[in-house]
Amino acid sequence: MAENPRIIIESNPSESRLSELNFKCWPKWGCSPGRYQLKFDAEETCYLVKGKVKVYPKGSPEFVEFGAGDLVTIPRGLSCTWDVSVAVDKYYKFESSSSPPPSSSSSSSKSS
Repeated sequence: MAENPRIIIESNPSESRLSELNFKCWPKWGCSPGRYQLKFDAEETCYLVKGKVKVYPKGSPEFVEFGAGDLVTIPRGLSCTWDVSVAVDKYYKFESSSSPPPSSSSSSSKSS
């Protein structure tokens, strides 16, 4: 069995790192406290402006915790539960170059 893809956390990245990423041009996403089942079909890099999250990767007893001011890379193919204790506001981007566009499994187009 392949080892679990790892979530990488950079706490308080430098200003130069952030300006290099130009994250303020990325789309924004937010959610209120609660538990969310998420699956990442592409690698995602996100920067949390606010919030606090515990992420429980599927099939793993361990969790990863991150929050406001953290730059997080979530690997492609990860299924996990986000346990959000403080409402999240984040900028994010998907790594498009490394993965092919998602293929639709329900490609039975009805022609009437």
